[in-house]
Amino acid sequence: MTESSLEDVDLVLKTMAQTIVDNAVYFAQLDSIVGDGDFGYSLRSGFEVVLSDWDSLDRTNPGTLLKKVGIIMSGKVGGVSGPIWGTAFLRAGATAGEKTSLTGEDVVAMLRAAMAGIMQRGGAALGDKTLLDALSPATDSLEMSLTDVTATSDHGVEAVQRMADVATKAAEETKSMLALRGRAAYTGERSIGSVDAGATAIGVILQAISAAWREKYDKARSQA
Repeated sequence: MTESSLEDVDLVLKTMAQTIVDNAVYFAQLDSIVGDGDFGYSLRSGFEVVLSDWDSLDRTNPGTLLKKVGIIMSGKVGGVSGPIWGTAFLRAGATAGEKTSLTGEDVVAMLRAAMAGIMQRGGAALGDKTLLDALSPATDSLEMSLTDVTATSDHGVEAVQRMADVATKAAEETKSMLALRGRAAYTGERSIGSVDAGATAIGVILQAISAAWREKYDKARSQA
């Protein structure tokens, strides 16, 4: 998997932001089944600012951009989502440091740092029926793909698709879990039988990123 540039990070972040804005109602509906129903709307309020302020965000390097997004999330997103998502972006940005390009290994390290921040900030662990239950196996998938030539010889198109598919499957599997964090935890066994909104969002976001990534690099190969 070749190194990713700031342009690639832009693509990922803008795709993520637009996907969250576009799916805010869907995510909120999922959250309303056993939660308070504000998950999608809370995230949308932050990512709308990211999109509206996009041209003015500092792009000195990927790490700086990620930290700027983290600051927006922390300041503009209400409830528990703001601190959790803000911390995730800040930790990922700090791990990227001042590198101007990122290897696949760098991305894995950034995702693991983001997850550690989420765990620390929200007190969540794997199996608690949260976004971690989709993000963690997706990150494991990406790390495994880095050792597979067939998944890395196409600028990571196959690796990112595998990652998205793993996240989507893992999100569906949260249906059988008992919620142990957030408002859903107060519903006890009633939380069993519905997917976690955060985990589902991770799957939807990664599928959108995979489609955008494939479009960019399939086009690049066809023009080569």
